[in-house]
Amino acid sequence: MIFRQLAAFLIALLLFCYPLSAQAADTPAPPSYSGGTLTGRDFSGQNLQMAEFASANMHMANFSNADLRGSVFSTSIMTSVNMHGADLTYAMLDQVNLNSADLTDAIFQEALLLRAIFGDANITGADFTDAILDGAQVKQLCKNASGVNPKTGVATRDSLGCR
Repeated sequence: MIFRQLAAFLIALLLFCYPLSAQAADTPAPPSYSGGTLTGRDFSGQNLQMAEFASANMHMANFSNADLRGSVFSTSIMTSVNMHGADLTYAMLDQVNLNSADLTDAIFQEALLLRAIFGDANITGADFTDAILDGAQVKQLCKNASGVNPKTGVATRDSLGCR
């Protein structure tokens, strides 16, 4: 027990005393748009990995074909948003309003989507493999699930576990 504590202390001391590598120090922080009003904003085709959009208003924003892997959209308004072909692998979209959103061919692999609202969203070809959704969401999405994602080759119904 004491040995583990001493080892952890020494590792922490080494990490604190030695500066980060030049490569890590030159890596820019991901962009943050949290709390912003981004209505109608065009983010199409952009690399926005790990970007923060929490509590933002993005009504009618365009994220088509954007790389949004690991991005955070928690509690945002994303009504009528265009996410056609966007990659949202590992993204957090909990408590997000996606009413009337175009989610065709989007990738939501291992994304967190609890309490997200999908009213009238187009999910044709979307891949929800291993995404975290509650049972009511899956039941709702399965009613309109169709198509196959062109990048992953996974059928939308299969990714949701529809019966």
